[in-house]
Amino acid sequence: MRDLKAVIRDIPDFPKPGILFRDITPLLLDAAVFRETVEQICLPFLNRVDVIVGVESRGFIVGAAVAYHLGTGLALVRKPGKLPAATFEARYDLEYGSDGLQIHQDAFRHGSRVLIVDDLLATGGTACATVELVRRTGGEVVGCAFVIELAELGGRKRLGPMEIHSLAKY
Repeated sequence: MRDLKAVIRDIPDFPKPGILFRDITPLLLDAAVFRETVEQICLPFLNRVDVIVGVESRGFIVGAAVAYHLGTGLALVRKPGKLPAATFEARYDLEYGSDGLQIHQDAFRHGSRVLIVDDLLATGGTACATVELVRRTGGEVVGCAFVIELAELGGRKRLGPMEIHSLAKY
């Protein structure tokens, strides 16, 4: 696996002063790197999941590719008001504010083995809210997979003993 940090762009003061944004769009643009990223995310979860849950919005991109590679379905976790059918909602704190997420109540069958996929693990707020939503929907969380992990922000610890796979750690 090549060093993903070489294709992840740092953008200071985005979305607000003091935040260093890790931008995966250059990684997505490089077909070989994107393919290798998806393959590396999938490796620990081969033949272990029924559904991928992609988290808005960059998690949709990576999650869709992971679902395709693993041959599973894809369910979406979105910001409030974006899903058209009945939803469950969970609130969470970000490193720079607070927000909410929703999932369709019928996103997948009860008992489905679910892998949560997002581009970034920071404080763990988004991931914890997504875990809550998957469980409320009747899914069994097999693990969480991220392209980037900001280790100093403690998200891994907040998720507890769950299986967590990340490719580029800062």
